Amino acid sequence: MEQCWEPGEPGEPGWARPGGELGGRGLLALAVASGAAAWATWALLLMPGFRRVPLRLQVPYQPSSPRQVANALALLRGRAGKTVDLGSGDGRLVLEAHKQGLRPALGYELNPWLLCLANYRAWKAGCHGKVSFLKKDLWKVNLSDCHNVIVFLAPSVKPSLATKLLAELPDDARVVAGRFPFPCWTPSSSLGQGLEQVWAYDMKEVRREAQGSAQESQV
Repeated sequence: MEQCWEPGEPGEPGWARPGGELGGRGLLALAVASGAAAWATWALLLMPGFRRVPLRLQVPYQPSSPRQVANALALLRGRAGKTVDLGSGDGRLVLEAHKQGLRPALGYELNPWLLCLANYRAWKAGCHGKVSFLKKDLWKVNLSDCHNVIVFLAPSVKPSLATKLLAELPDDARVVAGRFPFPCWTPSSSLGQGLEQVWAYDMKEVRREAQGSAQESQV
């Protein structure tokens, strides 16, 4: 027979009483349930895209704030050419780039759930078929035809990414980094403060600085 208690009945657990305190066991159960829910979210929504990527190059999903998006696109205003978002998540930066006239605009993302969300957002915004979200590893795609690159990635991957961008991007390309700058590059401009800050790097200047540093080290 199923056991139940009337409010205030002896033997009723404290967490079941209106206004009652959780107590030690209740708090423990709540913590376990919260941890299980967080793990399930990671396992089902975020982990699938990372299984083939080395651990040191994995970047967890963190959506950009409206101010971060606005600042990033402000540093690309007036430019043209192919625009890519490396690790495009839910697609918000790609959509805003397209609306600003940066075309073609596309995102590279491995997580299938985020790709579905990005395509849904594109459909809802009336941009279905006008922007692209590709399930590709950003470390393996060729960026030689890209003129505008948006990077909202963790600082741990910036050194490796800097090497790739230097090797592949054309001289007239501009890279916009959000949240964290490239540690060894000098930005041509920046906008915002704190976590809202973004940095723009013009590849011609970045290469010139890198070549100058290399020549100095040989002297």
